[in-house]
Amino acid sequence: MTLPQTLSFAVIILMMAAFIWGRLRYDLVAALSLLAAVAVGVVPFEEAFSGFSDDIVIIVGSALLVSAGVARSGIMEFALQRYAPGVTSVRAQLALLVVTVAILSAFVKNIGALAIMIPIAFQFARRSGVSPSTFLMPMAFASLLGGLMTQIGTSPNVVVSRLREELTGTSFTMFDFTPVGLALTAAGCVFLTLFYFLVPARERNDNGLNAALAIENYSAEARITATSTVAGKPLSALLRISAGEAAITAILRAGGLRIAPLPDAILHEDDIVLIEGG
Repeated sequence: MTLPQTLSFAVIILMMAAFIWGRLRYDLVAALSLLAAVAVGVVPFEEAFSGFSDDIVIIVGSALLVSAGVARSGIMEFALQRYAPGVTSVRAQLALLVVTVAILSAFVKNIGALAIMIPIAFQFARRSGVSPSTFLMPMAFASLLGGLMTQIGTSPNVVVSRLREELTGTSFTMFDFTPVGLALTAAGCVFLTLFYFLVPARERNDNGLNAALAIENYSAEARITATSTVAGKPLSALLRISAGEAAITAILRAGGLRIAPLPDAILHEDDIVLIEGG
């Protein structure tokens, strides 16, 4: 084996060891690995960042930005709280989560779609008194299946489309994957909803103070003060802090004015926020 090959394998092995170690963020590990490859001469200096000019990198990065925007807006929590408040059975909750994740995965990155819905899954698990694993593993499968439906749903679809364009001059269109992907997704969602009991239930044994103080259902109100971190910010900022553990039912303003809890509603000083949790 030549010296450049040895150095290449060394950089890759060290990068994988850093990923497994988990003490550094994955993006920092990737950047340090690239710099190490440049330092030892494996990657030419003038080509170190040439990959960022590839359309695939831009498409995948843009999809992740869209996913993060949707997750931070609080729109999914608001939509489910408003349009599906009566979903109480485990099977109905699972069907709602699985279908929603699958549809979202077709239009944003499947990993991002899963991240958006995880807080809602934990909220459903607390309400139904079941292990969160009942929802999480089927949601993970649904995100993989939903990503098959469109060109941007998952990174391999983007890569294959780009490769086809290089070989034939014509790439796949947005919905060329849909006939096969939709059939697989529909069959998978039905299976996951009907046979969710096959997922092993993993319970967390927590006998500490948090468990002793846990309350299944409660109502509360909070007043926005001048020093509050959410004063002057939209309601979505408060929804992000709650992480799906509480629902905002209304905002009361001075003079008794009742404001609908829309994610873009601006919170003002002396506003009273009505909260329900469970």
